[in-house]
Amino acid sequence: MIEAARSDLTVPGTLRAGINLGNILLVTGTAPDGAPQGVAPDMAATIAERLGVNVEYVTYATPGELADAVAGDEWDIGLIAVEPKRAEQIAFCDAYVEIEATYLVPADSPFQSVEDVDRPGVRIAVSNRAAYDLYLSRTLKHAELVRAEGLPGAFELFATEKLDALAGLVPALQENAASLPGSRLLPGRYTAVRQAIGTKPQCTALNAFVESFTAEAKADGLVARLIEQHGVAGKLQVASDD
Repeated sequence: MIEAARSDLTVPGTLRAGINLGNILLVTGTAPDGAPQGVAPDMAATIAERLGVNVEYVTYATPGELADAVAGDEWDIGLIAVEPKRAEQIAFCDAYVEIEATYLVPADSPFQSVEDVDRPGVRIAVSNRAAYDLYLSRTLKHAELVRAEGLPGAFELFATEKLDALAGLVPALQENAASLPGSRLLPGRYTAVRQAIGTKPQCTALNAFVESFTAEAKADGLVARLIEQHGVAGKLQVASDD
């Protein structure tokens, strides 16, 4: 399996790993040489080690940019949230971590649960093309999504335009709430964003190798150890099996 997986690499001897810098739970720091640090880079590095090749990080500011880059053969594996629209071009393996998503609302909001938000006239700030943006785009019936680039941009839009809600991941929204007195997170969740590793669809041997690695990494505690090591325990959870 290893030799076949290596043969799927575009650059012999190098695993190019697409990393989304916009996910502050999976990329929590930067090494002195500029390389990203965190759960996602460590997962990529361990895959490269198991394959017996070098790892090269190909970084993107947003998940949408990472997803688009598969068409240009810019990476061999992409670490990004599973989403049906993305799965049209990316062959995803089983998720390795998941993150709950909800809404942040202002102090005077009448909303008490996530189900309350989907009403006519409601405007929701969201990070453009994030996994939860794609999810809400499919599922909302009445509320309007107002998009900004990245999590900071969505929070600024929410605060300055006095929108009705901010969609996001629970850990990030908790930090946002601390800087906006009186704001609160709605209990419950509208989805859990599942972070996975994908390959180009034609790279079937590499995909099979990564699928096997992911199952092992969850079962033997590697994912849980990386969550602890990078200080994101209680924010990331090891993904349940599909």
